[in-house]
Amino acid sequence: MVSLFKPGAKLLQVDGPAIETARLILRPWRASDIAANTLMLSDPETARFITPNHRPVTSEINGWRNAAVIAGHWALHGFGMFAVEDKASGRYIGRVGPYYPPGWPGFEVGWGIARDYRGRGYAVEASRAAIDWVFGNFTLDRIIHCIDPVNVASQAVARRLGAVNEGPGELEGDIVDIWVTTRQRWRRDPA
Repeated sequence: MVSLFKPGAKLLQVDGPAIETARLILRPWRASDIAANTLMLSDPETARFITPNHRPVTSEINGWRNAAVIAGHWALHGFGMFAVEDKASGRYIGRVGPYYPPGWPGFEVGWGIARDYRGRGYAVEASRAAIDWVFGNFTLDRIIHCIDPVNVASQAVARRLGAVNEGPGELEGDIVDIWVTTRQRWRRDPA
């Protein structure tokens, strides 16, 4: 991209934390993540559970908007979902972390991993790091995970995190199960 900025121009730089795990880097979003995030959201099974309208993202502009909302959460609130990078390949493989826009049923740590990277424990590994980061930096005693009642894979992730299903709740007009991770239980049993 050709630079449109004058030398010395002062621009907002969202420089959030980076967290390393054994296989992953949870980091701030980059422009280069947009195409990979859009590709992830173009998968109908992924979109079913993590896009607002439950439909695949099929255009470049809608993929950009989705990434801009998530990256903008950092700029507006000082926290948000991390871009998840596979250390071995350097590739964007999903997004994981805190999300709490207006009207949300609670402070959530959510996850979304691209289809090609599922089944390897990445969602659990990244979510553990994100939950550690949240409990280390916020005074919260509970974190929620909003999961569609038919999303068996995310229910399994929540169980591996030690979360408990507290029953149904509403999320933007949809019925979801509200899974909860408490600070007290996290300290005792993070496995």
